[in-house]
Parts: sequence; structure tokens; C-alpha cells
Amino acid sequence: MADGTAQGVMADGVVREIWVAAKPETVFPFFTEADQIVRWMGVEAEIDARPGGIFRCNVTGTSIARGEMVAVDPYSRVVFTWGWEGPDATVKPGASTIEVTLTAENDGTRVRLFHRGLSGSVAERHNHGWAHFMERLQVAASGGDPGPDPWAKPAAAAGA
Repeated sequence: MADGTAQGVMADGVVREIWVAAKPETVFPFFTEADQIVRWMGVEAEIDARPGGIFRCNVTGTSIARGEMVAVDPYSRVVFTWGWEGPDATVKPGASTIEVTLTAENDGTRVRLFHRGLSGSVAERHNHGWAHFMERLQVAASGGDPGPDPWAKPAAAAGA
């Protein structure tokens, strides 16, 4: 990053940061409302944005992330657990935690995502994924259209 903030795989997880040309009040729903989440990540989502509520996102049409909301501080912070559904999941639901902080900065918002509880090749894969999705978030939350996600399966997106 231009400001020298470290990004990528860290000893205790993955950190990704972006700056979005929108106020925190505009960016916040992109983490708390299903219709906003799928604008940048996933083909469908279910979310109950309160502590103990569900976070579930069909990310690609075949890969489903599931967790539980831990903290929801309007316009500044969202924390939820994360893992993948399925018997072959390398990170089971609830095994890792994501903390997103939103900070007003230069007429926009600094979005910092810290995904804790990952290491090794699992952290590398998630770092790659978050880099992809944070770029899409930057466009969508700034009012743009990131276009179709090349990682999504068209049949799943159509409900097949």
C-alpha cells in the first residue's frame, strides 16, 4: 500500500485494506445486508446482522461460507466467524474470525479486513480470495458495477 500499511498473510491471519470513495454509512451495508454483499461477493447470501445471527454466503455457486455474527457496530465495525460448508472443508464454519473496520478517511472510507485463525497454504488461498473480493468491493461500494464475478458458476447464479 502507498501508506506503508502491511497487507497479505501475517503470522496470525490475513489482512487486506482498501480505500473506498464513499462514507462509512454507505460502505457498512456491504457487510450487513445480503443484497449488498452479493454485489461484490457471492451469488446469494443470508445474513442476520446482530450478534448470534447467521452469516452465510454462496461465494462461487459451489463454495459456501458460513459463520455467526459476533459484533455489529454500525458504520464502524463488523465481526463474524467464517468457515466453509462441506466434509472436505479445510476451514470449518466457526474456525476463523473476520473483523472489518471502517474508518472515515479523505472523504471516503478505509476498509480493513483482518481474517484471523488462518496459516500456511490456507492463509495464502484466503489472501488470494480476499484480494479479489476487496477489489470488487472497492468498485461496488464506490457506486460502480464490478461486473460479473469470473469465479462464480453461471448455472448456480441462475438458480440451477
